[in-house]
Amino acid sequence: MPTIYREAGYRFHFYAQDHAPPHVHVEKDGRSASFFLRPVRIASNDGFKARDLARLETMVRLSAKMFEDAWHGHFGTTDE
Repeated sequence: MPTIYREAGYRFHFYAQDHAPPHVHVEKDGRSASFFLRPVRIASNDGFKARDLARLETMVRLSAKMFEDAWHGHFGTTDE
């Protein structure tokens, strides 16, 4: 599972066999969530509090272009 980015103990990644639409998974301390990238919105949550999710959503918004580029580069897809 390729790690795309790390910040403040959070690990942002996707799975090597992941599925469309482009999204990113986030893990920290046994908790996990995922966010769709276009538009940025939460896809799933397992353990993060609302305050943490709001922070994560901001982090994903700020890095969405980088995450999408990594997604398309790994899966050989285009940004359409």
